[in-house]
Amino acid sequence: MLASIGVFLLVGGALLLLDPRAPKHEAIKTGGLAGGAVVALYALWLNDRRRKVEEARQELEGQRIEHDRSRVADERFARAVELLGHDAAQVRVGAMHALAGLAKSRPEYTQTILDILCAYLRRPFRRAEEDLDFDAEQNEIELEVRLTSQRLIEDLLPRFEEKDPVKYDLNLTKAYLHYMDLSYRHVGDLVMRVAHLNEANAFHHMVIHGDAYLTEIEVTGRFYMHHTEFRRKAWFSRFRARGLAVFTDSKFLGETKFKNSEWADVKADGCTFAVEAELPEAWRN
Repeated sequence: MLASIGVFLLVGGALLLLDPRAPKHEAIKTGGLAGGAVVALYALWLNDRRRKVEEARQELEGQRIEHDRSRVADERFARAVELLGHDAAQVRVGAMHALAGLAKSRPEYTQTILDILCAYLRRPFRRAEEDLDFDAEQNEIELEVRLTSQRLIEDLLPRFEEKDPVKYDLNLTKAYLHYMDLSYRHVGDLVMRVAHLNEANAFHHMVIHGDAYLTEIEVTGRFYMHHTEFRRKAWFSRFRARGLAVFTDSKFLGETKFKNSEWADVKADGCTFAVEAELPEAWRN
């Protein structure tokens, strides 16, 4: 207000001094406009300052909310991981679903949660029937928990039709798999060294963007890997298949090895190899 009054007096006085014959009301009007302009400029500056303060407040509030969400997510994650070791099967199943829900709401957790679900499948499962401690009922309950882990892994992977999918890695080394179905999925690296595959397992119509290491695998049932695209390494060294294995129309675009592999019954018609592969006798026939 003082600046506005000062400008009013300065402009009005200057006009009267420069042109004494000018009407006084015109000098007062011009001085008033100059003073009002100062008030208007101050109002604009004040409004801009308030806007910046409000934006900063909203940004801080957003950061606080995100921090709270991250803290809650971390607590949920830690609690769910802890419950995976619970004695009750239903609690372990609930923990797995909690982890899967967290992966969907917080995508940055997805790879870690996939690693945890894969790690659960490494727990020893099949035991000899002649073992005096063998409990068939308990074994069936544990199988249901493991099937839940497998289904959640399948559900978290991008579908075959997705464009530019996130390439999650799967490490199923030493895993015990039953009816695993990763068909029509995208994955990054697929590692299944020394895995045990029982019954029928489906890995067909997949795109494996990274390296595939399926070495020293023991397959007692059917193995489906047809119409699958291997974009980098595909190693099947010491792969032992006791049942039917189907690789029909699969594409091997990188280095491919089948050294010392054994196949009871295999279908591999229509396979293409970008690099010369070392094929077992069963494939040549």
